[in-house]
Amino acid sequence: METFWKEKWEKEISSVIDKTSQLEKELEVSNKKVEQAEKQIQSLKTRNKQLEDSELAKQQELIKQSQKINGLGENIKYLTDKVTDQENRGRRDNLRIIGLPKKTEINKNLDAILQEIIEENCPHVLEQGGKIEIERVHRTPSILNPQKTTPRNVITKFKSFQAKEKILQEAKKRSFRYRGAPIRITHDLAANTLRDHKAWNMIFRKARELGLQPRINYQSKLTIYFQGKVWAFNKIEDFQAFAKKRPELSGNFDIQ
Repeated sequence: METFWKEKWEKEISSVIDKTSQLEKELEVSNKKVEQAEKQIQSLKTRNKQLEDSELAKQQELIKQSQKINGLGENIKYLTDKVTDQENRGRRDNLRIIGLPKKTEINKNLDAILQEIIEENCPHVLEQGGKIEIERVHRTPSILNPQKTTPRNVITKFKSFQAKEKILQEAKKRSFRYRGAPIRITHDLAANTLRDHKAWNMIFRKARELGLQPRINYQSKLTIYFQGKVWAFNKIEDFQAFAKKRPELSGNFDIQ
């Protein structure tokens, strides 16, 4: 009986030892897996940190580039405005004649034609001798718009700024004509300034309908007379913001 239990006990102990050994092996395998997982997690953390640092560096670089581009844009605008201003100043003695027929005999005698226009529409501005001194007169180049069918504008440069202003003021008071045909006399302005003037056209017409006495001043500033005061605006957005705050004007100038 003693031998029986001894053998059984030894078998139980041997079984426990085998199971323990098996568990130890499994535990060792699990530990290795845990270590591998920890290494992978650490590797992922390192990679994620690198990516975050790289993304942060990219964002900082983008911010720098954006600031640089904004600075360049401001410089370009400043230089463009300066060039436009200088170009307009260089044209201060000029007038632009729009609608003068395009005929060979007219093109050859633009100087005489201009004198005739002045005599027909505002003879009182003529200087002594019945003429106004002109430095040069020519049509605008056709290369600017070869598809244009209307007559090219005529640019006239006067020797006297005062003489040019007298004619311009008369042209603002009445419609000018050449041998019965309507023509228009305006400032000779830089292309950028003319484009800005056109942007004001719809607002200008509506303001005139409302009796606001609008004017487009040099270079592209809109002035209106409202509630007993003269208001000036350099940008369309500024004028629209102003109109939205006034019940009398709100809704009349919602122009895109």
